[in-house]
Amino acid sequence: MTAYVVHPSGKINGSIEVPGDKSVSHRSMIFGAIAEGTTRVSRLLEGEDVLCTVDSFRKMGVTIRKEGKVWIVKGVGLKGLKTPPEVLYCGNSGTTMRLMIGLLAGSSVTATLTGDSSLNARPMARVIEPLRKMGATIHERTEAREVMGEKIRMIIVKGGGIRGGAVAIPMASAQVKSALLLAGLMAGEKVTVTEPEKSRDHTERMLKGFGARVVVKGRSVTVFPAERLKGQKLIVPGDISSAAFFIVLGLIHPNPKSRLILRHVGLNETRTGILDVLKKMGARIRVLRKKIVCGEPVGDLEVRPSALKGTTIAGAVIPRLIDEIPILSVAAAVASGKTVIRDAEELRVKETDRIAALAAELPKFGVSLKETKDGLEITGGRDRLKAAEGVSHGDHRMAMSLAVLGTVLAAASKSDTPTTRIQDTECIATSFPNFRALMTSVGAKISETQ
Repeated sequence: MTAYVVHPSGKINGSIEVPGDKSVSHRSMIFGAIAEGTTRVSRLLEGEDVLCTVDSFRKMGVTIRKEGKVWIVKGVGLKGLKTPPEVLYCGNSGTTMRLMIGLLAGSSVTATLTGDSSLNARPMARVIEPLRKMGATIHERTEAREVMGEKIRMIIVKGGGIRGGAVAIPMASAQVKSALLLAGLMAGEKVTVTEPEKSRDHTERMLKGFGARVVVKGRSVTVFPAERLKGQKLIVPGDISSAAFFIVLGLIHPNPKSRLILRHVGLNETRTGILDVLKKMGARIRVLRKKIVCGEPVGDLEVRPSALKGTTIAGAVIPRLIDEIPILSVAAAVASGKTVIRDAEELRVKETDRIAALAAELPKFGVSLKETKDGLEITGGRDRLKAAEGVSHGDHRMAMSLAVLGTVLAAASKSDTPTTRIQDTECIATSFPNFRALMTSVGAKISETQ
């Protein structure tokens, strides 16, 4: 088991590119696989989650290879997937499992999916139940045998039988929405999905780019039957969820001369809730050179240290920043005043219960907070914070958030040798394999130990 040791750093400065967007990377492989012709993808996120999606399609007969920095997908068309000869292992990737369940339900093949212990404990009924109502045949069982070193839950999807229609889902979830749309697309059925709030829309954007007919009206998305999708040339924008760690690092670092430029960051409005909230807190963030690349808005972000103040994070903005709440909690810990986070029950069923994990870890660093059913109340203040030893709970976003907090505490401490230790950091590889390298490139001092 690896750990980070975070040492003092005097200034944060640099211009960097964060990894490609994880959501867009998954979808580029999915739509490339079921399109006709060749799809070429640049800046793919090569984290463990996305590679699980790649491996699953290879097992179903899709040729996917890397040439230099470009990933090449030889699509097999909407009807060309083959029944895999073995279990599709989804690792820790909820996106892989949930979207694959929907895609398989609308296909003509039968496949079994599983994941690691964390993924196997996460709720899949939110995808399975609406798919069953659409006619899908999906079974679950627990097998007393070892796969990837763990006893596992198996989800068996028998393709065929999907009926179109209108489906209202009770939560704003891009994964659930996308699974249902994929099922209809693969089955050749018109499907309309309505959410209580609008979630991220990468699936809708990419479907249009591949040639599908998609109509978006408010919180409803309709995908019409398609005879074929056409392979594309894609450039994956930088992941704003990955950029978020550097945005907050640049804002809360105590050295006023610190400055970060984050290049080619995805600025899809369904994902930029973190920027809206941070600006409301007083953040000095400038968007530079904004443009559209492959249907997705991208731009460079300039970030400077700022005197943040507490705020309320609730309601419609939550689906637009749900993955960023751990690092926003770090910003709230340093900000003056109280930050209230509500309507974030979804955090209870992520890689870990992130509300409980934040409530367990942040007080170790001197953070004053109260855990609530659907969020946190954090009373900020840099003066009360201290270096400490934290645990990731096996959650990549928790690990990186604590590393950012430790970097700032080390820099702000009056001690000559303050250090913060973060246990169990292997999980970072699922979404951000070069996180530590990028952190050190801008001035953070993080070493890795066993």
